[in-house]
Order: sequence, then structure tokens, then C-alpha cells
Amino acid sequence: MSTLFDFLDNPNYDLLGAFWMTIKLTFFSAIGSLIWGTILVGMRVSPVPIMRAFGTAYVNIFRNTPLTVIIVFTSLGLSSTLGVNLASADSTTSLEDNFFRLAILGFIAYTATFVCESLRSGINTVPVGQAEAARALGLGFTQVLTLIVLPQAFRSVIAPLTNVMIALLKNTTVASIIGVAEASLLMSEMVENESDSLLLVFFLFAAGFVVLVLPLGLLLGWVAKKVEVKR
Repeated sequence: MSTLFDFLDNPNYDLLGAFWMTIKLTFFSAIGSLIWGTILVGMRVSPVPIMRAFGTAYVNIFRNTPLTVIIVFTSLGLSSTLGVNLASADSTTSLEDNFFRLAILGFIAYTATFVCESLRSGINTVPVGQAEAARALGLGFTQVLTLIVLPQAFRSVIAPLTNVMIALLKNTTVASIIGVAEASLLMSEMVENESDSLLLVFFLFAAGFVVLVLPLGLLLGWVAKKVEVKR
């Protein structure tokens, strides 16, 4: 079997580094998406009309815009046209770092809309009487949302959020179009250079994503069962 994978001895093929980049993209994008998605859902259920309008417009626009368009915009629009630089200017890898962070920004902008809608469905499962009782006790909207509603909403939508996070992990392959050195970019390079081992290359990367996705799904599925809201 060792002869089948001899092409991996090429020092230009940093397989572990490529998948590590995929993990970093997923991790930081997931955290940002959960934060921004929670803020968006707060806007969508807010009693302030302007905030509701902004939240609704944002979700409808970004959710229905192809992720590829968003990622390309972060590269050509923000970086090349507007000169946005999120990396240190004196860094030797400033260009790569900038595209890495811009890709994360694009993933957050896109994925947060799905987090928002998942949480909104969770909010709808919380009995209205609980919010009314909290308001009767003198709690404001923000207090009711953060102390009463959102904790229960999160517990009831862990399974849908798991699907969103798995989709995010697989969506990180789009970052290759702006040169972020994640797994799919390395796969494209290997497909071009290793024409005699195409099936092995595809199998290798498919197995790599299975190794990443399967534990994530199992872990979050276990968490969902543990914290499930009993009604």
C-alpha cells in the first residue's frame, strides 16, 4: 500500500496543514456565526421596527446569496477594491493572513443567517406564558430574551445547529477560490499533478472530511440529547 501513496512524499503536499487550515476556518467561523446569529435573532424578534426590518432584510439577502459570491466579494470587493486589511502589515504572510480572515468574515456573514433562523424556530417553542410572566415581574425585553427565552431556544435547536456547523465545515472548501490553503485547494493541486492517482486523491480527501464531520456530528448529537428540553 505504501507505493500507492508515494505521491504524499512530495514536500509540497502538506496534507495535515491543509486540513488544519480547514479546522481553523470552521472553528473561528462557527464562533463568529453563533455570536452574530444570536444578535440577528434578537433583532428579528425585537419590538423595535427598524431592528426587525434590518434583521429580516439581512437574513433574506445573505441567505439567498451564493456563498461563492460572498467569498469572492470579501477578496475582490473588500481587499482589492476597498483596501481592507485584517492582517498585520509587517507580517511576512500578511496577504495569506488577510485572505484567511476575510474568508472567515464571509463565512460568518453567510452562516449566521442559518443560525438565526434555527434559533428563531427554537424561540417559537418557548411557551409565550413564560415571557409574559417575566415581563409581569418587571423584566425588560433584553432580560427576557437573554435570561428566559434564548437559553431554552439554544437547548431545543442543538440538532439543527449541528447540521449548520457540519454544512459550514464542508463549505470551507469555497475559501480555495481566493487562495486560502485549505484542504480543497491542496486537492485541486494534487489532481492536476497526480493524474495517475486521481481515485486515491479523491478517496484520501473524502476520508479526511469524514474523519472531521463524523465526530462533530456524534458529539453535538450527544450534547443535544443531554440538554434536550423536556416538555
